[in-house]
Amino acid sequence: MVAVKALVLTVSDRVSRGEAEDRSGPAAAAVLAGLGFECEISVIPDGVGSVQRAIRTAVGAGYELVMTTGGTGFGPRDLTPEGTSAVIDRPAPGLAEAMRAATFGVNPHGMLSRGTAGIAGRTLIVNLPGSVRGVEESLEVIAPALRHAIELLQGAEGSHQAGVD
Repeated sequence: MVAVKALVLTVSDRVSRGEAEDRSGPAAAAVLAGLGFECEISVIPDGVGSVQRAIRTAVGAGYELVMTTGGTGFGPRDLTPEGTSAVIDRPAPGLAEAMRAATFGVNPHGMLSRGTAGIAGRTLIVNLPGSVRGVEESLEVIAPALRHAIELLQGAEGSHQAGVD
C-alpha cells in the first residue's frame, strides 16, 4: 500500500496567534496516520485568502489530500468553505453530506457545519469541523472512501459497482 501524502490545515485565528492549543489538527492527523496516510500539520488564520493560499500551496506541493479543521461554522470569521470553494475545480458534495448526515440525532450542532469537499487538480480537499469530536466523527464516516477517492484522482482504474458480485 502506497502512502498518501496528506496535509491537515488547522484554520484558527486563536491557534495561529498562540492563544489556544491546536487539538483538532493533531486529532485529524492521528486518524489519518492510522489509515496509513503520511500527515503533516500546518496552522493558518481564519479567512478566505489564507485558506485559498494554503490550499493552492498544498496542491502545488503535490499533497494528495488536504483536510482542514475549523472555520466551518456560523461565526463571522468562519470562512473556510468560501476559501475552499474558490480553489476547487470540481465539488465532491457526497463527502460533506455524509459527514453532516451522520451527526443527525447525535450532535444537534452538526447541522450547523458548512464544510465542503472538492477536487483541485489531483488533490482531494475536505473541510472538517474544528472540534476533536467533530473531526473524529466526520473521519469515521468518510474514512472507508478516502483511499479509493484518492486512487481514482491519481488515475487508477477501479470498479464503481460496489456491492455487485
